Amino acid sequence: MKALVTGAAGFIGSTLTDRLLADGADVVGLDCFTDYYPRPIKERNLVGALAHQNFRFVESRIQDADLARLLADRTHVFHLAAQAGVRKSWGHDFAVYTENNIEATQVLLEACAAVKPVKAARLERVVYASSSSIYGDRVAMPMKEDALPQPLSPYGVSKLAAEQLCYLYHVNYDVPAVSLRYFTVYGPRQRPDMGFHRFLRATMMQQPITRYGDGEQTRDFTFVHDAASATIAAATRGVPGRVYNIGGGSRVSINEVFEMIGRVTGRTPLITIDPSQKGDMRHTYADTSLARADLGFDPQVGLEDGLAAEYEWLAGTL
Repeated sequence: MKALVTGAAGFIGSTLTDRLLADGADVVGLDCFTDYYPRPIKERNLVGALAHQNFRFVESRIQDADLARLLADRTHVFHLAAQAGVRKSWGHDFAVYTENNIEATQVLLEACAAVKPVKAARLERVVYASSSSIYGDRVAMPMKEDALPQPLSPYGVSKLAAEQLCYLYHVNYDVPAVSLRYFTVYGPRQRPDMGFHRFLRATMMQQPITRYGDGEQTRDFTFVHDAASATIAAATRGVPGRVYNIGGGSRVSINEVFEMIGRVTGRTPLITIDPSQKGDMRHTYADTSLARADLGFDPQVGLEDGLAAEYEWLAGTL
């Protein structure tokens, strides 16, 4: 496999890159280090890959990269580059999401459609990292891929738009695109703005945690290495044009998460309460039967074990 990974310095992107290199792939990583969170964190994510002989890193926006050259000898593309964050996607900031999530995806897909392979290389799959945020709250549980998407946030709209771009480039230009709807990925290297990172860090430092609403909202949590396994499987077994739910099967309430964090850290979380936030979904729960059938997806890490792994990683960074 000769892979191009966009967003290679990010949480999931760097984990995927390390897995691909360990599996013997040749990897080109692309990242522009957006300022959503500090650059040194992303640089730390890349330390292992940069020491590997089969890795080459390119710092660039997708829109500014020489994609024809980068794609010429690639057999697989993993598109994880995106502007993250539900709560920051409102108002004037939405322009950042249209640029980094929609426009960047269209530019990449256009380049994939026009790619002229060298030697025996041909583009076998383009795997796009979508999100459970595309569903909204008006779908039956567990959520199935054929449900009508009604996202509740501008972020969710941007991810759905990019997903639709993948489909139309497949239908019209035979780009072998597969989309994965990740459900709340967590684990080592998790972004500092994400819930578990904030909850664990605050509890370790005996600082308060903000709980939004009653805490009975639920999420289907997916350990990052399970998400990476599903992503690699999609690159070889995913059916072009299809969308797959990737959930960890660990659906619990936020209040239950706080109890687990207390057990993992040995400290009682200090919780303050704020109103529910616009754009936050009430519940998520993935039907992963299609991913199991097509990809052989079988998540291995339960939530409390995964939280313990993230806690150990975070403790080592403080």
